[in-house]
Parts: sequence; C-alpha cells; structure tokens
Amino acid sequence: MSLLPTMYIEIPPFRYIASHLHFHWGSLSGHKGSEHCIGGKRFSAEMHIVHYNSKYAEVGIAAEVADGLAVLGVLIEVGSYNPAYDNIFSQLPQIKYKGQRFQIPQFNVRHLLPERLDEYYRYEGSLTTPPCNPSVLWSVFRNPVFISEEQLHLLETALYFTEQNSSSPVQMIDNYRSLQQEGDRLVTVSFREGTVLAVTLACVLGSVVIIAVTCWLCRRKKREGHQKIVYAAAVPMEENTTKV
Repeated sequence: MSLLPTMYIEIPPFRYIASHLHFHWGSLSGHKGSEHCIGGKRFSAEMHIVHYNSKYAEVGIAAEVADGLAVLGVLIEVGSYNPAYDNIFSQLPQIKYKGQRFQIPQFNVRHLLPERLDEYYRYEGSLTTPPCNPSVLWSVFRNPVFISEEQLHLLETALYFTEQNSSSPVQMIDNYRSLQQEGDRLVTVSFREGTVLAVTLACVLGSVVIIAVTCWLCRRKKREGHQKIVYAAAVPMEENTTKV
C-alpha cells in the first residue's frame, strides 16, 4: 500500500520519507508468518512500513545504498478484532490478483502501530525480499498488535501471486523469509529487559526488608531494655519489705 510522501520519521542524523507498507504472513496449515522472532517466538504475521532516506531521490535508489532505508516492523498476533487493520483487510477482495489496484479510503496509519512507540529493537540489516540488499535500518517494535482470527484468515486466503485469468492460480501464502544467522550484527534495545528489571526490583525489595528487620530489632532491644530497668528496681523493694 503506497503512502503519502508527507509522512516521515526522523532517526538522527537523517529524515526518512514514507514509501509504502506491506505484510508478511503464513498459511492455514499452521505456519506463522512474521519475519522476526523474539526469544525464539514467531508471530502470526508482520507489517513493514518502508521509508527511504530523504537525501536520495526515490526509494529505488535508496535501496541500493547502505544508509538508504529505514523500516518499521510491527509484529501481529491473534487476539481481538482490530478496526484499524480492517481499513486494509476489508479491501483485499478488490485486489485479489496481480496487477489490480484500488484506492483505500483515508485513515490514520498511526492506529496500525503499537501504543508504545518508544519500545523497540534496532539493528542494521537487509531487505527480506530479493535482492535482499543490506540497506535497512530496522526498528522492530517490542509489543505486538492484535487482530482477530477472522482477520488473519482473510489475510491468509484473499490474495494470489498470479493474474486473474491465469490457468494455474497460485495463492499468496507463506510469503516470509526464513530466519537468518545473527552473525556479528549488534541489536540494540530502547528499553530495559525484564531480567534487568527483576534484578532491580529484587535489590529494592531486599533493601526494604533489611531496613524493616533492623528497625524491628532495634525496637525490640529497646523494649527489652526498659523491662530490665523496671525489674531491677523491684528487687531491692522486695528485700526491704522482707527485712521490715
């Protein structure tokens, strides 16, 4: 789906102009179609919003150079019905076959993204479709968005690689690239991982417990000290009474 060039993102020192968005998905056979995995988990589908560096004239030229593209990756999982995604999915029957075009009514693309835009994984990688040029700065959002089972079913069954009059129609399924070796590429994150947070919380809670126990021991010692003073003063009184 083509996007307006007035849309852009800024990742210093560059501005990247929006070009288009597209989807990758699996099939009804149970294959999940995301092109990124997190912690070994593959998601049901994935959306890519492709941008090109504003210092290049157009996306085709930018795709040939190392600093040419920036792609936002949105992981998609099955959950509740998503009206924002239905702006696209409901129009798929209009473009079932190769070469067909249809103008989608205007809607806010921001509604396709996760709520937390500040939590993402970032690395320098390549296109996932031929010629797979190493020209992409990837930003994959940490949190997935959810669509219904019915919406995913429509995405997995509506489209064909072939033209409408083809004698051998080929359904568009499993259009995702297989996982690649991580190699020596560096993946950065914009947030603290759960393990780090857990350790931090454990340290804080441990400190609180130590302070609480220390205060309790001090109060107990103080109470015990007061009792000894009272008891010590009572002994000579008993002795005096006996002598009288």
